[in-house]
Amino acid sequence: MTRPRIRVLLADDHAAIRAGLRLLLDAADDVDVVGEAADGTAAIRNARALRPDVVLMDLRMPGVDGIEATRTLTAEGVADVLVLTTFDLDEYVDSALRAGAAGFLLKTAEPAALLDAVRRVADGDGVLAPEVTRRVLATFARGPVPDDVPRHPASGRERAGVGPDDPRLVDLTPREVDVLAALGRGLSNQGVAAELVISEATAKTHVSRVLAKLGVASRMQAAIVARDAGLT
Repeated sequence: MTRPRIRVLLADDHAAIRAGLRLLLDAADDVDVVGEAADGTAAIRNARALRPDVVLMDLRMPGVDGIEATRTLTAEGVADVLVLTTFDLDEYVDSALRAGAAGFLLKTAEPAALLDAVRRVADGDGVLAPEVTRRVLATFARGPVPDDVPRHPASGRERAGVGPDDPRLVDLTPREVDVLAALGRGLSNQGVAAELVISEATAKTHVSRVLAKLGVASRMQAAIVARDAGLT
């Protein structure tokens, strides 16, 4: 069965960067660039109208910035967001992932890595630039639990390997706790499947259920919960 082409919206306030991204993505045989936006307001408007699969989102844009645009689009379920950032924007990465971004890459990423990231995000995976993965996850581990992470009433039930009876995890089955822990370590769906000895399709189903039960918009947000809960 032929895979549907991936619809991508480019959001960056630099026309030259958008032109370069369009040139790269249009050369792929499975990607269509369906639109562009020069600021967050246009990104939201165009994404709502065009319904892309993936929005490549810059963070620092005039008016509504990329973080707020990401929060709006993921809250509405309009599209998955892949942030393109630079090292001097690291202080914004935490906010972007908590806003629901499926991941981020550096703008210096190789073309093959960028294409792979677009495909992985379209498939429901998360992407984190390898150069900053450890630092970003360490920041999450040190930081407070975000206000928008659901807090369920404690059940009094203890789970093996989860302590101490974290109230956000009470609705998860033991298998789903295992999946959440794997997400906390940054595993892809394929990695989750291999670790738990299940099919990739089953792994995707488990991931979807974990996200729904936690009330989060992306696997990156789920990874934050896993870190905060001490699963990794």
